[in-house]
Amino acid sequence: MTVADDAWHIYRGIGEPHDRITSLPPPPPWRAFDVDPGLASEPAWVPETRERERRAGSGYRPDADTVQKVNAALYLRRPLLITGAPGTGKSTLASAIAYELKLGRVLRWNVTSRVTLRDGLYQYDPLARLYAASRVEREQAGEDLGRYLRLGPLGTALLPRRRPRVLLIDEVDKADLDLPNDLLTIFEDGEFEIPELLRNAEHQPEVEVGTIDGAQRVVVRDGRVRCSAFPIVVMTSNGEREFPPAFLRRCVQVSIATPDENKLRQIIESHLPDMAPGSADVIRQFLEQRGDGRLSTDQLLNAIYLVHAAAIDNDGARQDLAEAVMTSLVSE
Repeated sequence: MTVADDAWHIYRGIGEPHDRITSLPPPPPWRAFDVDPGLASEPAWVPETRERERRAGSGYRPDADTVQKVNAALYLRRPLLITGAPGTGKSTLASAIAYELKLGRVLRWNVTSRVTLRDGLYQYDPLARLYAASRVEREQAGEDLGRYLRLGPLGTALLPRRRPRVLLIDEVDKADLDLPNDLLTIFEDGEFEIPELLRNAEHQPEVEVGTIDGAQRVVVRDGRVRCSAFPIVVMTSNGEREFPPAFLRRCVQVSIATPDENKLRQIIESHLPDMAPGSADVIRQFLEQRGDGRLSTDQLLNAIYLVHAAAIDNDGARQDLAEAVMTSLVSE
């Protein structure tokens, strides 16, 4: 790829923070969202506080196809659907985007079969409200409904702001069959309603609610949360199920291939630079045992770290120790 070919890239996959996000052109007309007139009071920027996330983001090196598609999603304001075998770095891509574009902490939503759309949008605690005070006290003092509401990772990502947040929806293929379709409306509209606030909007048009970020509370107006900058949504899938065509049409799809030997060396040099030169034997052992998705890349990193930290020079002992942590992921 020549310099001219990638000059349009906002995300470059280089692991070095920059401000190119400010050069992102306006969205296409069908993906533009209204600018909140109260955006001057947008939520505070939330820095990444975990060293592990910063290290993962700075060390991730995507291939050219992944970089191309990430930028397509940025320009089109569409979610990314990342498919690949376990351990190929699907979820790490979210950290890499947030780190390089200086977008702060990644919002993480880990999906299970019991998760519903509302879990990602907000949580409401009616029991806390019931026991907080008597009805008379609420009527006299004015009830603070926001005390019993907290926006979830998806809800927090949709708050109006100038720079988008990065949202990781991890293992979306484990969700209930209805969740992908439920997400379609949110992704198209970029907004959602909180019925508990909407019913009382005439009396309390502005309510401060909690967020997944922590103690900070943000203002929700008229019971509705609407984005002004569509979040960078990274959804991961292990390919365990098929998604509805309507859902797939609205995503930019990325398939991350199983890394070859050269890619593995790059990964090791990024994460374990001091140990990389003496790891050729462990890499060969990993490639011989990996087969068709039988081992993941993080198992190789664990094995390399272990044999070096244990300071074992005997080849047979190194092989036995590495094999102990490179257990097949596929049932025989």
